[in-house]
Amino acid sequence: MQKFLMNSLAGGVSALALAVTFSGAASAETELTVYTAVEAEDLKRYAAAFNEDHPDIKINWVRDSTGVVTAKLLAEKENPQADVIWGLAGTSLLIMKSEGMLEQYEPNGADKLDAKFRDTTDTPSWVGMDAWVASVCVNTVEAEKNGLPMPASWEDLTKPVYKGHVAMPNPGSSGTGFLDVSSWLQMFGEEGGWNFMDGLHKNISHYTHSGSKPCKQAAAGEVPIGVSFAFRGAKSKAQGAPLEIVVPTEGVGWDMEASAIVKGTDKLDAARTLIDWSITEKAMKLYNEGYAVVAMPGVAKPVQYFPEGLTDAMIKNDFQWAANNRDRILKEWTNRYDTKSEPKS
Repeated sequence: MQKFLMNSLAGGVSALALAVTFSGAASAETELTVYTAVEAEDLKRYAAAFNEDHPDIKINWVRDSTGVVTAKLLAEKENPQADVIWGLAGTSLLIMKSEGMLEQYEPNGADKLDAKFRDTTDTPSWVGMDAWVASVCVNTVEAEKNGLPMPASWEDLTKPVYKGHVAMPNPGSSGTGFLDVSSWLQMFGEEGGWNFMDGLHKNISHYTHSGSKPCKQAAAGEVPIGVSFAFRGAKSKAQGAPLEIVVPTEGVGWDMEASAIVKGTDKLDAARTLIDWSITEKAMKLYNEGYAVVAMPGVAKPVQYFPEGLTDAMIKNDFQWAANNRDRILKEWTNRYDTKSEPKS
């Protein structure tokens, strides 16, 4: 795992070097270095809301894509630089836990969360925030222009008619890409999953290094079909993009954004304060502005254009299996398909 993830790290160090700092108090008593894969546009809102309640704690964000943040954390295992991880894929945090990198801590209020967003082991060390769910964004104008039928299933996307018209995220750099790949292997079985991806690869125009980018590209008409996540599609459609958000009939993969304290931090009290706050109702309402599914039941409001029945289509995702097999899956995926990946910026 270390070898593959170090390769991912090499492509993203320059981006990670640009940590963004937000604070509600110029003379904060404690500074926390927080690693995150949360969308950059959301970080300022999160920090400002946190500082309304805790002006004495300053957050120094270090943000990049899921794969790069995961690689950086693993590379720093023997000399941790982060105090807290806030908003990284649950599968990545399970890897950190197995490596003994997380502080054991069950935050105040964890009992108010849906069980699937809680670490229910005897040594809890992570907690979920929200979930993002796979879907397919189809630009109806571009699809008609190219004579493309509306797909109804994942298998449909392997049909020759879609050749060169599909974009999806690279699972090595994107958490959305990894949830796609790991869910296909669970839905179709190992052999069937790789056979499906062989067929899909023939129709792929390119693999992106961002989970939201394929849908953004579909919204802009740069590609007719983008494999992405549902909230991104709903948001683009609400902004006027000619999108149809498809929920494949076989089911859809999903993952959660989760948070944890990095073992060894010398700012444990402040780190616990941040983790406690991250699962408050106030925080959940903020997450709901970017995600339709949040960890606290009863908080999420309906999202315009969010596809009906999507939560029912979410597969019973085996996150531990995905985490345990991540290295193997990514190596196999890279060997088979990485030649169509976009250059890393």
